[in-house]
Amino acid sequence: MKKVIVTGPTSMIGLATIKECIKNNVGVLAIVRENTLRLDRLPKSDLIKIVYCNIDKLDTIDTKVLDTDYDVFYHFAWGHTVKAERDNPLMQEQNVRYTLDAVKLASALGCKKFIGAGSQAEYGICEEVRTEETPENPVISYGISKYFAKMLSRRMCEQLGMVHVWGRIFSVYGPHDNEGTMLNYGIDCFINGETAKFSSATQMWNYLYEDDAGSMFYLLGEKNVESGVYCVAGKDSDVLRKYIECMRDEFGLDAKCEFAPITPNVKNLGLEVKIDKIVSATGFLPKVSFNEGIKKMIEFRKILVKKYTRG
Repeated sequence: MKKVIVTGPTSMIGLATIKECIKNNVGVLAIVRENTLRLDRLPKSDLIKIVYCNIDKLDTIDTKVLDTDYDVFYHFAWGHTVKAERDNPLMQEQNVRYTLDAVKLASALGCKKFIGAGSQAEYGICEEVRTEETPENPVISYGISKYFAKMLSRRMCEQLGMVHVWGRIFSVYGPHDNEGTMLNYGIDCFINGETAKFSSATQMWNYLYEDDAGSMFYLLGEKNVESGVYCVAGKDSDVLRKYIECMRDEFGLDAKCEFAPITPNVKNLGLEVKIDKIVSATGFLPKVSFNEGIKKMIEFRKILVKKYTRG
């Protein structure tokens, strides 16, 4: 793998994947949203070439002025991800078309492999430990559109002679996580001297640090993997409360949090997953423990808050 294309390059996982590519001397064509405020996230490297284009305009990119010898297309861009829009059928349906536009662009630029970013939301309500073989039954529009984007992009890749890889993402965290996540909420409360309040948090959960996610996606591109779904997640799952308490302890004595009482006879559906398939295909096991990762996230958040306060 010598050259790749990445949509959503300034997203947490897009950025982590690009960093891994640069580390391995792989050239990157980053398709960046116009007027983005996050361009400074991208590493400074001669290996990175930037094309400005919004996700809904991928079909307008003039392929005649670009190289046509790219190897892999990573499609991380996805519109309407804020909470208020995640269950809007009309908005989410657009992402299916954008994914197919990405497949068409990948083929035009010579890619032999297309890697899409799926979601654990494709499973819907599920009590069992999730694997690639677990039946999909998405409930909200976001999960439904991810599922149909997978199915239709796979079919299109078959028709165009490309390998189709669907990296199904679980709970990835890290310094570049989106605002409003549970972990960012807790850290911000601790920084501000407030008590962070949570549910009983008795369900099983799974976390994967952003750098490890980037390594997994890089290797899905680099290795000769078969078409199919690959769960991108941590190697271990644990009770969610333990993760929260670990975050509190890593922050220090000033951190305070409260948990809602456990409701008897109410089962909280969790998020437990096995990653045997992706480990077998890539030879990679996640390296960053939650303790290490959350410590990095806390320190980054502290710097960000100080910068914002001074600004």
